[in-house]
Amino acid sequence: MFRSIALGAGLTALLLTTSAHAHHPSGAGSAGGAGPIVTIPGTTLEKGHSSAAIVFEYVGFNALSDAQLAVSGHPHSLDAIFAPSLFYSYGITDDLTLTLRAPFVRRTNIREGHVHGGVPEIHELGDSAGFGDLSVLAQYRLLNSRATRTEVSLLLGLQLPTGDTNVLAEGGEPFEAEFQPGSGAWNGLFGVAMTKRFGLWSFDANVLYVLSTEGTQETDLGDRFQYNVAISYRLPGLFGPSGALPEPMYHGGPKGHSHKHSHNHAHEEAVAPRGPALDLVLELNGEWHARQEIAGVKDPNSGGNVVYLSPGLRLSYERWSGFVSVGVPIVNDLNGVQAEPDWRLLTGMAINF
Repeated sequence: MFRSIALGAGLTALLLTTSAHAHHPSGAGSAGGAGPIVTIPGTTLEKGHSSAAIVFEYVGFNALSDAQLAVSGHPHSLDAIFAPSLFYSYGITDDLTLTLRAPFVRRTNIREGHVHGGVPEIHELGDSAGFGDLSVLAQYRLLNSRATRTEVSLLLGLQLPTGDTNVLAEGGEPFEAEFQPGSGAWNGLFGVAMTKRFGLWSFDANVLYVLSTEGTQETDLGDRFQYNVAISYRLPGLFGPSGALPEPMYHGGPKGHSHKHSHNHAHEEAVAPRGPALDLVLELNGEWHARQEIAGVKDPNSGGNVVYLSPGLRLSYERWSGFVSVGVPIVNDLNGVQAEPDWRLLTGMAINF
């Protein structure tokens, strides 16, 4: 088992363009072996250790009716987003981890409304699918208190304009920028994450600001502010004798690894668990999204705030971890006329080495 337990548990979340804006994927998933699924923890990988994951996200929407689309302001609707992603994390030092994310994004049944000369028109545009923007994220741990079992990390990253920006709709015209898999923009990521562990429990929280710039079609998709909190609990004695995991929310290196730190750390990392472990996770995942701008003009039907209540499970065994999280919006405060997210599913598998 790995110290990526809390690192990857939510580190990959900050590399995704989360879902407060109804037309973008959420961003979550884990490359780790325990702890939260969406929330970014304060833990980093040990030097020389790696974590890889495949994450699948599905977001279902309350699609707009023809009557709702037939209003001024050029509103859009869609049925769902399916976004699988590949992740790789590497511990450069014990306190510095680098993570890469390569996504694929598919949006289904995109429709838009127009009003021409007082007559409403509805256009069926079909599906948009392609590779999204590559993300790079560095996590630097500023605080690692072994006495209080508290960690705090600085998050700095970049989304690169590597995704597809010329996907065509039915009829042969390119989709508008908000429905392209890639943004065509260079976006900065800035944030802080923290973790506090106590017994079988782990508390994690993070904030992240995504600074958006103008990309394809003279479109700035809008800045985003993400905020997440999570509480995780490892069920004791479920698959083995009680007490097999004296510090279940923190592991050192791979099984048999002799950690280099001193005596006050030894009892945390002495022995990796011999059997499977099950974590119960409950999270609040929120994002505020600014209105997008097209050629300097703000779109009234964009941006807003969404908060998910997200219960989840994580099953870990040796180097492997599988997880699932189901998010239900408890706040759906979107600007103008937009299709609201109805539910979100995140699932995937990770391996640590």
